[in-house]
Amino acid sequence: MNKTENYASIWDAIADSPEQAANLRTRSELMQKIAEIVRQSAWTQTEAATHCGISQPRINDLLRGRVSRFSLDALVNIATALGRRVHLELEVA
Repeated sequence: MNKTENYASIWDAIADSPEQAANLRTRSELMQKIAEIVRQSAWTQTEAATHCGISQPRINDLLRGRVSRFSLDALVNIATALGRRVHLELEVA
């Protein structure tokens, strides 16, 4: 018999711990915000890479949502290179 489990999010389903799920969720949200800035700016990937201070293959990874290839630190640095300030907020779980 197969056991079906329900999760609050995809990150909860694939993470080994609540801490890892929270980290994945935060990185994913930040990546989505950065990708939206790139799309709104109508930059090519090469232009976006220059603005973000990373290589074109890295911007491709970001735009494709490859969360595992970016640390939270790297994403904060990219957002800062775009002239943005990252603000984190703690909520009661």
